[in-house]
Amino acid sequence: DCAACILTPKMVAVGQHENIEILNFSEVQAVSGVPGDYRVRVLRRARRVDPDACVACHACRDVCPTKVPSEFDVGIVNRKAIYMAFPQAIPNAYVVDGDHCTWVQTEGKKCGACVKKCPKDAIHLDEEPRTVEIDVGNIVVATGFDPFDATRIERYGYGKLPNVLTALEFERLTNASGPTGGKIVTRSPRFNRRTKQEEWVFEPEASQPKSVAIIHCVGSRDANFNSHCSRVCCMYSLKFAHLVKEKLPGAECYQFYIDMRAFGKGYEEFFERIKDEGVFVVRGRTAQVDARDGGMVIRGEDIVHDRIMEFPVDMVLLAVGLEPAKGARRLAKALGIEPEEDGWFTELDYNADPTATNRAGIHVAGVCQGPKDIPDTVA
Repeated sequence: DCAACILTPKMVAVGQHENIEILNFSEVQAVSGVPGDYRVRVLRRARRVDPDACVACHACRDVCPTKVPSEFDVGIVNRKAIYMAFPQAIPNAYVVDGDHCTWVQTEGKKCGACVKKCPKDAIHLDEEPRTVEIDVGNIVVATGFDPFDATRIERYGYGKLPNVLTALEFERLTNASGPTGGKIVTRSPRFNRRTKQEEWVFEPEASQPKSVAIIHCVGSRDANFNSHCSRVCCMYSLKFAHLVKEKLPGAECYQFYIDMRAFGKGYEEFFERIKDEGVFVVRGRTAQVDARDGGMVIRGEDIVHDRIMEFPVDMVLLAVGLEPAKGARRLAKALGIEPEEDGWFTELDYNADPTATNRAGIHVAGVCQGPKDIPDTVA
């Protein structure tokens, strides 16, 4: 199943459960007390929209003049300063981005169009953040991960070459709810009248790539960045190759990998399947991606045939690895538990007690401990 099919019913069930209170748009600041009797201080940021009154009619969004890159769509499209994180968000209500809201930034001297347009009087732009304290017996840490910042590896041209994408950007591009309705197209230039500058955007009518290269282990298994294997990159790269061949049957697709770690049930079979679909699998590191003659040229090694390859491509996908979530070290300090040297949360005993920590009553779950795929995270 897709992520929305798995998560949406779970989120709705949690949101309606009488014994569960969701404190989103919030941040844990401090934890005190003893096991079984912890006191947690939580900063509740100002939503500036009453989630109980908001009916998600979108009227406020339609009149908001400010556009900023969407975090959910990894910046490939824009959202408004008053927005909903994603269509299935719980609660299903809007929130104001105070860092970009004109009313907030000018201290009420400009805009405020959303307040006038709201039919439910749900928007309160003068709301302030507040701190609450809650008493709990146990704490489960499930803060997940952040994807590796591909701009740190300059030779791949990410951030400079418009059609070099990260894995999450390609995921949103191929999604039916993405900016192109799921079509795989290249970025094209468009003049922005507001900023008076040319920008590269995804348009549903843009040209389709005739060749796509997928580079594995970007930011993983590299002593310069992260020495660990991120575990999920090989398989999602194979999935991307399958999507490329499915949606663009005439396009060439190349996979550059160091080692293929297809370790799960049916994984090796899937690897063989994409080769049967016509994907070129090349073992070796990619040296660099350069702009040339209005397009891109990728240069890399082919260890099996002992040669250097160089050929033009229209799109490059970077299989970025997983890193500890931003703020993980600060949270670990607040909780009084020790993170590993690279920032992942440490379990008490990997084999005998894989979810407990050195502080009783505080547990860790999922990828905050280290890279895992979905079955291992669920387990």
